[in-house]
Formats: sequence, C-alpha cells, structure tokens
Amino acid sequence: MMLFPYFCPDIILKRSMPVYKFRIAWEEDDNIFRDIELTTGQTFFQFHEAILLSFDMKTKGDASFFESNDKWIRRREISAQVLVNKKDAPALAMIKTPVSALVDNPDKKFIYTVSDKREWIFQISLIGIEREERHKQTYPACVRSEGLPPAQTFIKDVAQDKMMEIEEKYDLQRDNMEEQGFADEGDDDDFSDTDDGGNEED
Repeated sequence: MMLFPYFCPDIILKRSMPVYKFRIAWEEDDNIFRDIELTTGQTFFQFHEAILLSFDMKTKGDASFFESNDKWIRRREISAQVLVNKKDAPALAMIKTPVSALVDNPDKKFIYTVSDKREWIFQISLIGIEREERHKQTYPACVRSEGLPPAQTFIKDVAQDKMMEIEEKYDLQRDNMEEQGFADEGDDDDFSDTDDGGNEED
C-alpha cells in the first residue's frame, strides 16, 4: 500500500531566493561604504531603510534612487514620494518596486540621494549574486562596514577646517604684533634688573 498516492505540496521545502549584494559608497569618499544584501522581491523602500540604518542616518527627508550607467549619469527615478507605479510615469514607487526587478545586468548601478539639511549622494554597485540565502539570516543585511558615517565625517572635517582658520588668524595677529614692535614674553627680563637695582638702595 502506498502511503503517498498523490504528490503532496506540503512536504516541499521552502525554496531559497537569490541574494543580491550591493556596495553603497559615499560619493565624496569611496573609502566610506557599506555592503548590503537583499533577497529577490525586497523593495527599494526596504533598501532605503537598510542604507539609512547602516550609515546611522535618522533623516526623514526626501530620498530617491536612480538607475545609472557606468559614468554615474542619472536615469529613471525610483522615489519615496511616489506611492503607485503607473505606466509611462516619470518615476517608479520605491515602496512598490522590487530591486531585483531592475537588475538587468551583472554590473548594475544605482545612485541614491537623501536630504538632511544637505543632500547626501551615494553610488551603488552590484558586486555579487548568491544562489541561496544564508540560514537564519535576516534580510536586508549589512555584511560589511568601512569608514565613519558621512555626517560624522563631514562634521569632523568642518571642525578641522575651523581650527585651521583660527590657527591661521592667530599666526597673522602674532606676526602683526611683532611688526609693530610688541615684545614677546622673553623680553621682560630687562625690567627685572631695574627692580633689583631699586631694592639695593634700601
């Protein structure tokens, strides 16, 4: 007697989805980057949230992805402001569009922009495709992180520039004082001799 006379779909194991690995690099310094993995079907909105989290950015400003060529020229937009995909629309909806749906070549590139007092621009490159998900891994997943978040790097650079400005101004003022004949602290020794001489008379 056969225990399974018919094919039973309930015994099929869950099929793993391909995993796409992208490198997201800050446009102003490509040594600052994050590698993020997504599975087939995950949307640009999920990608957007993963990027913000990986770079420790808490902005709620406007954000968009753009398809790009190898020269980083922006093409079709995928916007957080668009909620529905419509035929011939100038932009796709970030919340409705799977990232994998726009991966049409192994060197696919995107540009990601997000505003938070200033516009931050990131260049995104597809750097790998895995056949299967890793066991117990939650996606999207940041699998590599290099460099400080751009916001911290920017603040640090501004602070260094201001410090250099202060030092330059101080040096200029000091040079001007010397040109006008103001003595340094070391020139006060002459006055101590006069004081000693006055005490000898007593």
